[in-house]
Amino acid sequence: MTAPLTVRSLDHLVLTVKSIPDSVEFYTTHLGMRHEVFTSPVDPNIQRHALLFGTQKINLHESGREFEPKARNVKPGSADLCFVIDADVEKALGHFQAAGIEVLEDGKVVERTGAIGKIRSVYVRDPDGNLIELSNYA
Repeated sequence: MTAPLTVRSLDHLVLTVKSIPDSVEFYTTHLGMRHEVFTSPVDPNIQRHALLFGTQKINLHESGREFEPKARNVKPGSADLCFVIDADVEKALGHFQAAGIEVLEDGKVVERTGAIGKIRSVYVRDPDGNLIELSNYA
């Protein structure tokens, strides 16, 4: 059977978080994302929060106050995300060590396989415990 369509790219994803301010602080301070507050097109009285990077964004939903429609089983700390960064991963490693953020995988840069080939990665956790992988192509 032939698929009736082909996915071209990812526009956004949604993270359910315990604290929007804590998540905004982590992603803007340590990953250089930009925080945006926008109005819901469904209800102009509702403010929404997003983290922007490149041509993508992460919308944030506060746990217990999610927007419909939403995933069936939302839970803070259940995501595993890999971001390609423009800095060398050793610089990312040094940044997290200096900031006192635990680096997983024995605190080292590790080799993995990404979407288009070999990558070198550093792993940390965000405030909700989501696994965050920061990578460069090898």
